[in-house]
Amino acid sequence: MSGTGPVEPGEGTHARDTGDVPRPAARPPGRLARRRRTVLGGAAVLAVLAGGGYLYAGRPGQPPPPPPPPYPVHVVDLAYLNEVSSDGGPGGRSDGRSGGRSGGFSFAVLLSVESGPPVTVTRLAQPYDGLAMTSSPAAPFQTKSHSARKIIVTLRVTECEKAPRNLGLPFLDVTLRNTRAIQAHSFILGPRYTQDLSQALQVACSNDSR
Repeated sequence: MSGTGPVEPGEGTHARDTGDVPRPAARPPGRLARRRRTVLGGAAVLAVLAGGGYLYAGRPGQPPPPPPPPYPVHVVDLAYLNEVSSDGGPGGRSDGRSGGRSGGFSFAVLLSVESGPPVTVTRLAQPYDGLAMTSSPAAPFQTKSHSARKIIVTLRVTECEKAPRNLGLPFLDVTLRNTRAIQAHSFILGPRYTQDLSQALQVACSNDSR
């Protein structure tokens, strides 16, 4: 075939006429469009709430809440000072002995409160059978923050058979209370207290056996 005329369609074929093919009708706004509007609206509300919360948190004049007060055992220290005489002064007794049922064994400790609210000593005790204990001041008593209180403790032997013989690390049981909590703690008073108490018990019970 020759020539420049239009090409005739072959048998079994059809000419493509794009102008006569109808376009699909525009889909009316339905569920998908409504969902998009809902999501966009929710995102806008969240953005407004987040922005408002940020502005509220960043407003001046709104300090953060104060931290809770410390636990009493974290701010209290109990230290052994020395043996004291019957009149409350340092040193041994007038008879030169460190023990005995008559005078007992008296010593001074220093209770310090480092920080936080005042701390009250509600109980002061020792763990050994055969010994009785008193203190001045007697519990309960309170000590303010950043201060210290001197306490005179007196131990008396009530039964030598039950009194401790080989003292390892003797301690005092103290119950402490502040606005945060009530706690019981055992304070080890160190080697000087161990030595002084051991000597006092030996003398007390040796005098008792005579």
